[in-house]
Amino acid sequence: MRLIIDTDTAGDDVFSLMLALTRPGVAVEAITIAHGNAGFVQHAENALVTLERCGKARATPVYMGAQTPFSRAPLDAAYVFGADGMSNVGFPLAAQRPADGHAVDEIVRRVVAAPGEITLIAQAPLTNIALAYLREPRIAQAVKHLWIMGGTDNGVGNVTPAAEYNFYVDPEAAKIVINAGFNLSIVTWTETLRDGLLDVLQLAELEALETPRASFFTDVNRASLAFAQETEGLNGSLHPDALTCAVALDESLILEADHAVVDVETLGELTRGYLSVSHAILPDIEIADPALKRRPPNARVIKKIDQAGFFAAMRRALL
Repeated sequence: MRLIIDTDTAGDDVFSLMLALTRPGVAVEAITIAHGNAGFVQHAENALVTLERCGKARATPVYMGAQTPFSRAPLDAAYVFGADGMSNVGFPLAAQRPADGHAVDEIVRRVVAAPGEITLIAQAPLTNIALAYLREPRIAQAVKHLWIMGGTDNGVGNVTPAAEYNFYVDPEAAKIVINAGFNLSIVTWTETLRDGLLDVLQLAELEALETPRASFFTDVNRASLAFAQETEGLNGSLHPDALTCAVALDESLILEADHAVVDVETLGELTRGYLSVSHAILPDIEIADPALKRRPPNARVIKKIDQAGFFAAMRRALL
């Protein structure tokens, strides 16, 4: 499997990278950096540190990408992950440095050079992916599969009641990507709340492995675990990006999915960044309102994932 991972590397983004970097038969050919969770340059540093901790230093280039969303100032999530995105542990700088070249150019170049071969995992605001598509629309058909962590399945978000962080930060980019014609699967925040929680017993089992990667995981996860327990009232930590990567690497973990018409709200005062997902209970849209036009499904929305299988994948990655 050939992968490009687009990331705002902090917290669970790190664990998603670890899943891919340690999986036999998977080649992470590039990591592309977007604005998001922590400082832009810090995202690259966190990715480089993760490469080192997975024994992949210099094996995968890291490219800097979009520093800002389409229409607003960047918005970080340091209140979840710590100022450095890594629970403020203070890891030493990695020896590897970001590669020359821009993330958007590299996404286009690599995908066009290998049509139908590269899977793209998008676990950050979708600015880099949207810019790549606008620069070269052929990538929508040339990408083997695009996996997006983002949005909600008509559920409660994690920034506003209507919106999940990645879509809230850059809904214009999300709308472009969702409607571009990619072979597309979405793992939402709604699904993360259902199957992406690693509870305190599972986390204790991972820590008890006492391997270097398990210790790294535990250290990086401390801030988001504390946030989940103290703010969200959860008995563990949430792992949306790792969950997305796990099912991208092994689709047998998907227990239920629907092909749906999805779109993103960019203008709503209360619903900016909302992911609208069609549902079987709804009438045909043109019957409900003749002014509306029926659209074919444009995404597979993941509804249920094997949580035990996800935990097992995380455990293997930390050995």
